[in-house]
Amino acid sequence: MGKAYIVGVGMTRFEKPESRDWQYWDMVKEAGTKALDDAGVSYEDVEQVPVGYCFQASTAGQRAVYELGLTGVPVYNVNNNCATGASALMLARQFVEGGINDCVLALGFEKMQRGALGGGADGGAADGFGKTSPVARHYGIMAAKHGFEMSPPTAQIFGDAAREHMEKYGTTEAQLAAVGAKNHRHSVNNPYAQFQDPYTVDEVLAAKTIHAPLTKLQCSPTSDGAAAAVVVSERFVELHDLGDKAVEIAAQAMTTDTGESFASGSCIDVVGQPMSRAAATRVYEASGLGIEDVDVVELHDCFSVNELLAYEALGMCAPGASGKLVEEGATTYGGRWVVNPSGGLISKGHPLGATGIAQAAELTWQLRGEAGARQVPGARVGLAHNIGLGGAAVVTMLRRS
Repeated sequence: MGKAYIVGVGMTRFEKPESRDWQYWDMVKEAGTKALDDAGVSYEDVEQVPVGYCFQASTAGQRAVYELGLTGVPVYNVNNNCATGASALMLARQFVEGGINDCVLALGFEKMQRGALGGGADGGAADGFGKTSPVARHYGIMAAKHGFEMSPPTAQIFGDAAREHMEKYGTTEAQLAAVGAKNHRHSVNNPYAQFQDPYTVDEVLAAKTIHAPLTKLQCSPTSDGAAAAVVVSERFVELHDLGDKAVEIAAQAMTTDTGESFASGSCIDVVGQPMSRAAATRVYEASGLGIEDVDVVELHDCFSVNELLAYEALGMCAPGASGKLVEEGATTYGGRWVVNPSGGLISKGHPLGATGIAQAAELTWQLRGEAGARQVPGARVGLAHNIGLGGAAVVTMLRRS
């Protein structure tokens, strides 16, 4: 197996749906062009293109990529719910590491509708919480333990996971709100973020309740946007003198649900904590790096509780100690790690197909020292965590060569 490197990244600003007059192919042209320009390569150098999205028709990836060039290279359409972006990036890495290609462009985009996520990706079926949905089993676990309420289904299943965490470990509403406050504060310095307004913990708590204990400022919004990454071989790096751009994908793993996800009847397990733990373990073993070596983390805070669950799954703290970790400032500037310097999904935005690649873009900028006012001092190793119900969890370790 060879090595794979990210040598170029680009993204659009993440926007509120329908706030900008653009089509998904416009987003991809903008993000893809930025990534290619960042790498200093042309689209003619690209040999394959995995494209991630959830809410467009089949072959939308081709329609989008045609704006970058009509070279006839293979285009793969990838859909893995909220883990779609990282899944596309994983395909690109595998093509390069396996020696199939020297230069692959990973793309992700989404053009969404306003309002809470419902019958589409990560949600139940539109006619009633998953009667025909691929995640019906997940929502069935939730219903058996908590019943159904009239709140949006994704907020409901994660909100019920938060209730379980509070009951089991004593996690407080203020600790959950501290996640939202931290990520909104971080996004102030991110020009790509959908929201750039800071909020205090009290303001997060006082926001509209979506599904108790989660308020609006603890929930990721629907978003439009795209992100792109150029993934290349070591040979390509040397041939094109890209050493100053190269960030190594030191290890990457994807896991899906196992029996553990459903055996306990717990929403904490159903929303993916066991998958995340397993993926992280594989990445640590493959890379020879542990969470203690990581400086900066971009993780899947679709709801504030999922950031806490990810802390535990990634080994940042013991089970049940995640509330104290964020409360004590261990996951912000000046703490042990900086988690979601981009603002995370909660404040940067969450166009499903783009999210995983946008995480990689942020970490690439951080490890190159190019993140501007949100730069994590001395960052050399970064970890990305992207997860989707149904289920898929992707963990990626990046390091500056």
